[in-house]
Amino acid sequence: MRRTVLVRSHFNVWPVLAGIGGALMVMLPPCASPGRAETMSGALVLAYAGNPDMNQQRAGVRASDENLPRATSTWRPTATATAQYGFNHLDFTSAASGSSAAASGVSPSGIMSSSAALRANTATWTYGLTVTQNLFNGNRTLNGVRQAESNIFGARETMRNTEENVLLNGATAYMDVLRDIAILDLRKNNIIVLQEQLRQTVDRFTVGEVTRTDVAQAESSLATARSDYFTAQANLETSIANYRQIIGVQPTRLEPARTIESLLPHTLGVAVQLALAEHPQVQAALHAVDAAALQVKLVEGELYPTLNIVGSVQNNYNFFGVPGERLFNGSIVGQLSIPIYESGGEVYARTRQAKETLGQARLQADLQRDMVRATVVSTWGQLDSARATIYSSKASVKSNEIALDSIRQEAEVGQRTTFDVLFQQQQLLNARVAFVTAQRDRVVASYAVMAAIGRLSAANLNLAVTEYDPTVHFDQVKDKWIGLRTPDGR
Repeated sequence: MRRTVLVRSHFNVWPVLAGIGGALMVMLPPCASPGRAETMSGALVLAYAGNPDMNQQRAGVRASDENLPRATSTWRPTATATAQYGFNHLDFTSAASGSSAAASGVSPSGIMSSSAALRANTATWTYGLTVTQNLFNGNRTLNGVRQAESNIFGARETMRNTEENVLLNGATAYMDVLRDIAILDLRKNNIIVLQEQLRQTVDRFTVGEVTRTDVAQAESSLATARSDYFTAQANLETSIANYRQIIGVQPTRLEPARTIESLLPHTLGVAVQLALAEHPQVQAALHAVDAAALQVKLVEGELYPTLNIVGSVQNNYNFFGVPGERLFNGSIVGQLSIPIYESGGEVYARTRQAKETLGQARLQADLQRDMVRATVVSTWGQLDSARATIYSSKASVKSNEIALDSIRQEAEVGQRTTFDVLFQQQQLLNARVAFVTAQRDRVVASYAVMAAIGRLSAANLNLAVTEYDPTVHFDQVKDKWIGLRTPDGR
């Protein structure tokens, strides 16, 4: 009876995996074009510079900057010019018989005697200028400026949080592509091994060494492997699409990526303290509390007196329709307005409403602290778990390789069945997939912890990119009195 030696498994997984130190290497996927390899840092640079979410958030901060000159505008005078032009028809009669004009002593400019008559069609025009300067408005301007500054600082923190999310999503997308390419390669090699396994099982069945059941088991395993391959292929396509959405380009040749654990605190307690002090969501919530407190003062300021000084000049030509007449009027007055009962109590209602909103903002700040603390603890646990899983998965891969080799040798002498070989082959594949996944999880978890602390930024990652500085636009617009164009010329 002829005995055929079963095929050995050469999964060749190690070109896609590099050690247990957190690096994950993959071979070029079939759809990628050859060229310069892409690094994690390079991908994050592209995301930082071109991600639409980042850019729209930066535009939002620039829009918030304009709230400061809006708030300071009430410190500045307002000037209004007026002009009027028209035609006037005059029909004036003054006679000794007692016209109403003569009886009342009305005589334009006094230039006509009691027996005079005047008919004229004349053009009349008037122009003037009024300047108003507020001197006191219940400190609403001062509080409005402070509120605008708090909202601007809050918008910057929101932008910083968006930066963290984009960089974390970019790192996750990068590692997802690496993982899925590695898994796809494992699935592909598994099909090759199972095809050879099926071929040899059929040969053994032909000579009567195995039964039809063994052939059916080999065929079933091969069909399942092909199904798993197509699933892995679909997962890779999804990861590539997600990478393209976040990074902005198609992935080409991705180089190994390592963890950033060297940038993390050494203990969980320190990480929590840093997060509560520095995380942008916490800082944004605190700025929101400041803005809400100032809103209370702003509404209360409406109940205070308002003091303005108003100056005006006006020139009237052909006054009263009399040709050649001119009237000049100039004045400067102080206006004091003292509210007694405003809008049927609406201001009082808005004051109470603002105080409730302030209480809500304080509770929201407490909520953000709790959420940040929970996120730090969770991501820290995921990082610890990924480290442990890497070591256990590596040991599992080694043990399963030894077990598979032994079972194949035993199967050659009839001590093991085809099912035993196929089952152990699947166990080895699962262990290798788990090893790949654990390596990916460790890298992603290190970035997640960095983001949970509030320190995942282009500066802390030392990315080769020009950092966006929100103070540049702020300084350009904070003192602008006039102008319709934005600083970039729009």
